Amino acid sequence: MREAAAPVDVNTLNQIANKKGRKEGNYGGGLCDIVGTGGDSHSTFNISTTSSIIASSLLLLSKHGNRASTSKSGSADLLSSTTPRSPVITSVTPQTINEVYKATNYAFLFAPVFHPGMKYVAPIRKELGWRTIFNLLGPLTNPVEGAIEARVIGVARRDLAPVFANALRLTGVKKAMVICGEEELDELSCAGRSFCYQLVEKTNPTRTARRSGPDENEQEADDSDSESGNIVEINAFSLTPEDFGLPAHPLSEVSPGKEPRENAAILMRILRGEMAADDPILHFVLMNTAALFVVSGICESDTSDMGPGDDGKVVKERGPGGGRWKEGVRRARWAVDHGAALKEWEAFVDITNNLVQ
Repeated sequence: MREAAAPVDVNTLNQIANKKGRKEGNYGGGLCDIVGTGGDSHSTFNISTTSSIIASSLLLLSKHGNRASTSKSGSADLLSSTTPRSPVITSVTPQTINEVYKATNYAFLFAPVFHPGMKYVAPIRKELGWRTIFNLLGPLTNPVEGAIEARVIGVARRDLAPVFANALRLTGVKKAMVICGEEELDELSCAGRSFCYQLVEKTNPTRTARRSGPDENEQEADDSDSESGNIVEINAFSLTPEDFGLPAHPLSEVSPGKEPRENAAILMRILRGEMAADDPILHFVLMNTAALFVVSGICESDTSDMGPGDDGKVVKERGPGGGRWKEGVRRARWAVDHGAALKEWEAFVDITNNLVQ
């Protein structure tokens, strides 16, 4: 599926990211994605799409998405329904994507544009109405794969989570987390426990040992693990809303099951800072945005100067998996409360409309 995708100039993308991306903590300024397989039958609000926009306040985002096949409101449906203006998502193409990133940290990569062969599959998926193998392939086939630094992928079945983590590791991914809510939810659950499998690059201990004088056969085995001499481990742990400093909310409070225009109105209320600070949907979004911030490495910085309104008080407390989950929430709240996410969103709307003029 990757080989059949429309070709993208990844080298130029990487150059733009290297020049523009905010390098902070362990985040190198590369592209990031947060996406779910869908098909979990919970009809929750468009969490990963909203989180991707909020995260673009500090990270470069390449949100890969499509129209709904197994729900009422897919990511593309949501974005195309925003008011007073919506982005022209089809104007982001392999030929224009560089122009988009020059104008904003955010890009939505509409799957049919970058995977043209999938047009034969789309109507059948829609007619079937249940999850298929393409729900699983989508999150693994971001069109700018070669430029993705970090990602969070939600799966709708717990037994798929370690499989996805291993698939990512086999394809060379070094910074990612695969998540599944205990309710078989393809997001971090706001209701209780979520199962997490995080890919973390570490120094290969056998390579370190080799430098102390092992034999040649041992060196060969070590070098075969990674050209850099490092290895990628998969750390399994669980997270709860409390780990983010947030209360739990039943899924019934975040599952409006609404049409795209209604969900789009909720999205814009969040971006404009009009949502109550204790709203369950906002908490749900903050958790998942925080997860991407942690996985990207930006929360590892011991200082903070995000912009106006940032008090610089980094939350250094570590939770399960060693992540600064509460710091992630602090950064996500700042992005909403001080308009940083809205700024990137409006720039994305502007550039995609300008590209078709």
